[in-house]
Amino acid sequence: MIYQGFAYIYDQLMKDAPYEEWVTFINESISTYSPQAKKILDVGCGTGEIAIRLAKQQLDVTGVDLSEDMLTVAQSKLNENKVAVLFLQQDMRELDGFVEQFDVVTICCDSLNYLETNDDVQATFHAVYNQLKTRGLFIFDVHSIHKIHNIFVGATFTDQDEDVSLIWNSYAAEESNSVEHDMSFFVKRDDLYERYDELHYQRTYTIEEYTSWLEAASFEVVKVCGDFRFDESPSSTSERLFFIARKKE
Repeated sequence: MIYQGFAYIYDQLMKDAPYEEWVTFINESISTYSPQAKKILDVGCGTGEIAIRLAKQQLDVTGVDLSEDMLTVAQSKLNENKVAVLFLQQDMRELDGFVEQFDVVTICCDSLNYLETNDDVQATFHAVYNQLKTRGLFIFDVHSIHKIHNIFVGATFTDQDEDVSLIWNSYAAEESNSVEHDMSFFVKRDDLYERYDELHYQRTYTIEEYTSWLEAASFEVVKVCGDFRFDESPSSTSERLFFIARKKE
């Protein structure tokens, strides 16, 4: 999914997103399983909110995203936040060209769910493997099947403030455990509102499928958690699944 006009109002629409919870989960994962880690690759970094927060912790962070517009927004934040992050435009299925391998690779904010096929997911796992040091950590989160069917499908979400309004309808898509998000947003320009329409597709899989594909890519799954709770396994009503995997020797 390549965000276009949406990229420039993304942060406003996501102003209440729990970014600090993602950072806390990443920190807990690193302190538990790789306390010496310093070099981080944030894949699907979007507008850089998590990458910048990690960089403020004196970590060496690189962020990659498919969307040039998202990366433009991310780059514009660096001076304000007084941090250095290298932002690059790359497809997560084809990560390449880095000088050194990383201690940790993250894919946050359900970015992995934008991949359209299980082949794409497996290609991404192999690409991440190639960019990690031996015993390096791979941390990512995805929507649960419960969330796709019971939170998204058939639902309408709205958000409105003085400058931006959003109407978001979600429908079951053709593939199993997939959803289409039909979004219309209205951005105030002087005394008029300009309308943008985008269609976003997301798909998820079972814990067993993700685990099988990780193992096939030579990862060891060390932990699966639910809803940002580092010490809790997922339940049948968990909305977000977190995986921590380690690259095998």
